[in-house]
Amino acid sequence: MAYEALFLVGRLITGSYYVMSGANHFLQWNMLTGYAKSKNVPLAKWAVLFSGLLLLLGGVSVLTGVYPQVGVACVAAFFLGVTFKMHNYWAMPKEEQMAQKINFMKNMALLGSALMWLAIQTPWPFSLM
Repeated sequence: MAYEALFLVGRLITGSYYVMSGANHFLQWNMLTGYAKSKNVPLAKWAVLFSGLLLLLGGVSVLTGVYPQVGVACVAAFFLGVTFKMHNYWAMPKEEQMAQKINFMKNMALLGSALMWLAIQTPWPFSLM
C-alpha cells in the first residue's frame, strides 16, 4: 500500500507539472508563438496550441489515471515533437548552449520517465477509472 501511495504522489506532482505547462501554452500563447516562429516552426500558432493540448490531455490522464497509455502517448508526442526543434543546443551560439542543453536534457529525462509508466499495469492504483 505504501508503494501505491508513493506512486499516487508522483502522479500528482508530474501530472500537475504537465497540466500547468499545457495551460502556460494558452496563457502565454503570443510569447510562445513568437519563440516558435524564431525557431522556424511551421504554423507556429497552431503548433503551440497543439503542443499545449498534448500536455493538458497527458497531464489530466496522469492525474486521474484515466486512459494512462493515451496520456503517456500525448506526453511522449509532445517531447518528441518539441525537444529536438526547440532546444537544439548544438546549433546555438555558445552563450545560449548551456540553457538550451539543460532544457533538452530535462525533456529527455521526462520523456524517459513517461515511457517507463507504460510498464505499469493498468488500471493504476487510485485511478478514477
